[in-house]
Amino acid sequence: MSRPASPFRRFLLRVAMAATLAVLAAAGGVACLWLALPDPAPLARGIPSTTALIEQRRAEARAHHRILRPARTWVPLERVPRHVLDAVLVSEDARFFGHEGIDWEATREAVEHDLYRGQLARGGSTITQQLAKNLWLGTERTIWRKVKEAVLARKLEHRLPKRRILSLYLNVAEWGDGVFGIEAGARAHFGVDVDGLSVAQGVVLASMLPAPRRVSLAQPSTWLKRRSRRLLDRMAEAGRLSAEDHLHASSELDRILAGPQPDQDEEEPPEEATDAGGQG
Repeated sequence: MSRPASPFRRFLLRVAMAATLAVLAAAGGVACLWLALPDPAPLARGIPSTTALIEQRRAEARAHHRILRPARTWVPLERVPRHVLDAVLVSEDARFFGHEGIDWEATREAVEHDLYRGQLARGGSTITQQLAKNLWLGTERTIWRKVKEAVLARKLEHRLPKRRILSLYLNVAEWGDGVFGIEAGARAHFGVDVDGLSVAQGVVLASMLPAPRRVSLAQPSTWLKRRSRRLLDRMAEAGRLSAEDHLHASSELDRILAGPQPDQDEEEPPEEATDAGGQG
């Protein structure tokens, strides 16, 4: 006759069964969420007429008795200079072409930082996650939104090639109050089309991304100056700029950010930046 299982063995079996059920329930929940969330397939060629972020900004403007007329001009990725693409990638998601929507190393660092702070503070989102947020979710800061953002990021990576994801991101990202997309951002901040952006101008635009509505080139904050300088140096360290180009861009960066400091200078990221990406 077989011996009856010991109490410890029965306990281990119950734990294993509970863990299995939990995994199955989580997998079922993710599957249901996958089916319920939007399908990115139409974006393979189509251009979104609006985004969740634009509609959120419209609602915010109405609440303050304003009318928001978004500035948007769609441009193909081929028109964006290489140095501008490099600035955005190094600033926001240096491992963009190596992950599948979620950068687990950056996510771990963000979680550790948030646990230390005791709040949802740090970003760590990839470009794909930021695109999902802009297109469908808005900026609500909750765990549930982050879960949906992660699932949508995987759907985007499953349905669209990397260059299309990057193109969509650059064309829907916010670059100021009512300013959406890199073409509108180039015109609003520097008075040039995107293909006319210099290295220094591209660095400043990329540096603004975490909090574009809270920075001003007329009164550049310490935060923006330090972030721009650090990004320019990182591009050179990563081999994205020659020593000569770095030197020239450095001088131009000093001129761009030479304005007087704001009355309330920011040495840390503005509050709005805490929900953005940026892994550098």
